Amino acid sequence: METVNILIEALPYIKKFHKKKIMIKYGGHAMIDSEAMSSTARDTVLLKYVGMKPMVVHGGGPEISRSMNKLGKEPKFIGGLRITDQETMNIVKMVLVGKINTDIVSQVCLHGGKGVGISGKDNHLIKARKRAPQIIVDNTTGEEKTIDLGLVGEIENVNPEIVEMLTSNEYIPIISPIGVDDSSNTLNLNADTVAGDIAAEVDAEKLIILTDVPGILEDPKDPETLIKKVNIDEIKELIEKGIVTNGMIPKVETCINAIENGVKSTHIIDGRVKHSVLLEIFTKKGIGTMITR
Repeated sequence: METVNILIEALPYIKKFHKKKIMIKYGGHAMIDSEAMSSTARDTVLLKYVGMKPMVVHGGGPEISRSMNKLGKEPKFIGGLRITDQETMNIVKMVLVGKINTDIVSQVCLHGGKGVGISGKDNHLIKARKRAPQIIVDNTTGEEKTIDLGLVGEIENVNPEIVEMLTSNEYIPIISPIGVDDSSNTLNLNADTVAGDIAAEVDAEKLIILTDVPGILEDPKDPETLIKKVNIDEIKELIEKGIVTNGMIPKVETCINAIENGVKSTHIIDGRVKHSVLLEIFTKKGIGTMITR
């Protein structure tokens, strides 16, 4: 009887989101634990079979750093952005496109989905430009320094044709967050930003960002202070008050930008919880923080 009740609770959401595009950004635990990746891929396939159109953007920062260490190259970051020279870029492509992307595609296909791996370079899906040099303050001397991040990009525009073609033919696109500039150079991009920009461009119903925290917390040390639902005006206030800080700020800014550009709702959820995507979409209570207009 409990199973029946679960299905009955899910039915209104299945009806509401039928044929709607759902963008899921794989990150955190879902990227580094093979069992969690398999479970998340299976849940993504389930969305497809109940009539939605899921799409996936994945990150891969920890795996890139591990590969760099194995190859004797030390990862370097400025303000959370990886300094990316050509050698690092080659490793980024190898890990994102050659390993992580194909692993996710394999898991999606294993569970009965039609997964197709692409990157921002395919059909110029993501046109990018090199990020301008960053000015930082030296903690020791207090002097300002200008740092060139190398092959790190900012998105100029998204050409969604290839994503639309795949989703309209029942495929699940799995997208690596790299782009291409005017000279055909490969640029490393922030995966959250890629997910948000593509979601907006294809008129997605939802953007779901998997993380390693329960969502937005009023007290970062207390999971019981989870903010279940918030609108973009309220979330801007939370940033101003310092409740949203550090690594959560770019995720929240991605959500705000996606909503302002047409995505109906965005969700920051805990990828460590089994079936977190399904719990967020198909239950009244949800599991993370939902941000709406």
